[in-house]
Amino acid sequence: MRKTVLSGMRPTGRLHLGHYFGALNNWVQMQNEYNCYYMSADWHALTTDYADTSNVAGNILEMVADWLTAGVDPQKAVLFKQSAVSAHSELFLILSMITPLGWLERCPTYKEQKNEIKNKDLNNFGFLGYPVLMASDILIYKADYVPVGEDQLAHLEFSREITRRFNNFYGNVLVEPQAKLTKSARVPGLDGRKMSKSYGNSIFLGEDDDSIKKKVQTMFTDPLKIKKDDPGHPEGCVVFAFHKIFNKDFKVRQEECKAGAVGCVACKKQIMEMLSEFMKPLAQKRKDLISDKSYLQKIIDEGSSKANETAQKTLAQIRKALKF
Repeated sequence: MRKTVLSGMRPTGRLHLGHYFGALNNWVQMQNEYNCYYMSADWHALTTDYADTSNVAGNILEMVADWLTAGVDPQKAVLFKQSAVSAHSELFLILSMITPLGWLERCPTYKEQKNEIKNKDLNNFGFLGYPVLMASDILIYKADYVPVGEDQLAHLEFSREITRRFNNFYGNVLVEPQAKLTKSARVPGLDGRKMSKSYGNSIFLGEDDDSIKKKVQTMFTDPLKIKKDDPGHPEGCVVFAFHKIFNKDFKVRQEECKAGAVGCVACKKQIMEMLSEFMKPLAQKRKDLISDKSYLQKIIDEGSSKANETAQKTLAQIRKALKF
């Protein structure tokens, strides 16, 4: 029997190249090997954006359009909306009863985001307790694997700890999830920071040529390479980071840059051409998808129905273990 995989994204709207190379490529590969549940995590969006939910519904459709554009197939994977499966919130409530506060307070992401996000009040129970909700998302489908990068292992370990605690109290009902370490290319933003919509430094899936050209022209390059024949330092250059992803001869370009044999303008021009070629089929596919929102909604509704069927079976076992 195929193993089960659970993964998800918060619905924040259109996805960018960081999402594509960081997660979606792996999703497309895994859907051929596992029973995959891919979730639009709208409850999670409330943990930080609770004050304004007006864009969530539209963002879900935008995000699912990007999933399909990238090659995620609703015939091979279950694409669903978290809030449409009530078992997530019921298990969240149950697990919150047995979760020690100390586990939540020592969560590294909780501390980091409290320090980084200064424009929102994050002193709310939902934000503190989001690891419990995340564990519920995984455990309600008895997911064998959760695709993560090495920097996310601590998050998954929380889910494993709470699984052991639940099973110790009530019997071996829940499946302890394992990490499926995934490799992904790091895509920097235009300014060298992590690509993020909140930084305004993203290139979105399916962008048109004019937009791509304008954005590539603003990419940070080596500040020490002023003239074309100055020796460059490609390891710190955003443009070269894109060459490593899109140019199969990036090692040749690396040596040319170091030797001062190529200038930044030519480097950017080549990346414009490669990005344009990469984006062209995606742009048309996405345009067709987003123009038919009823089709996207149908995929979400059908996927949510399938997810609910699986989740309710697990919830029935949990209630029986609790003697409820």
